Amino acid sequence: MVNPTYFEAIKWASSFLTKNKKEDASSFLMQERFNLDQTHLLLNYRHAMAAADWHQFQADIRQFAADIPAQYIVGHTHFYGHRFRVTDATLIPRPETEELVEWALELGERPLNVLDLGTGSGAIGISLKLARPNWQVTASDISAAALTVAKQNAQELGATVTFQQSDMFKSLTQQTFDLIVSNPPYIANSETVVMDASVLKFEPKTALFSGTDGLNFYRRLLSQLPLHLNTSGYFFGEFGFKQKTALSQLVQQLALVARFKKDITGHDRMVRIQYKEV
Repeated sequence: MVNPTYFEAIKWASSFLTKNKKEDASSFLMQERFNLDQTHLLLNYRHAMAAADWHQFQADIRQFAADIPAQYIVGHTHFYGHRFRVTDATLIPRPETEELVEWALELGERPLNVLDLGTGSGAIGISLKLARPNWQVTASDISAAALTVAKQNAQELGATVTFQQSDMFKSLTQQTFDLIVSNPPYIANSETVVMDASVLKFEPKTALFSGTDGLNFYRRLLSQLPLHLNTSGYFFGEFGFKQKTALSQLVQQLALVARFKKDITGHDRMVRIQYKEV
């Protein structure tokens, strides 16, 4: 049997995914699996695929139809201009978290001692280090498997980052930081009914859920923050778009001040916390 051209393969995949009521990820999977940008994919449209590549592509499409996230299938994703390995031990970094990184980078060029709390794939901490080489970055996570992935990413991207396995601040007891950044778990347990099946089935639950209202992580964090944030330091974090009021109330209970920022869609999704306005 003659192998299909790249165009025919994508046409087959699009039809297959449509029949299975899935979004059309055929071009993404084709490009990421075979390291093709849009231009080179178009140039190859009329060329026949190699047999091994055609079999691999079919397998990828069938996995995606079974709700496995495309990023896990190809083993990587793109974040802040860099390619990061991801596995089912790590949350898939989202584009909105790039906005959190961008906001933190507005602190400027001065040297800072930084903690990426709950680093997962290392996307936040590594991206900060690559953008600010004079920042000293520590990345922590409760998951040893996630840290293994993050270390690989740091090595492949040439980022000198210190990694520490820790449940919140438990293994960082004597350390303080000028900047703490986190994309913590903030999804309420009740929100499972509106979540994508691929997220629920395959992404790590500890990186997603945080109690009945999604703020258990923040309660723990804010109670311990004064012990680990320098008096002139900042915490930058991501939260759910319905949580601003509740999070504001938590911050007001402590000697802290919060400034909120909307994401590109106009939702309040980021917070900057400090001891006092600078």
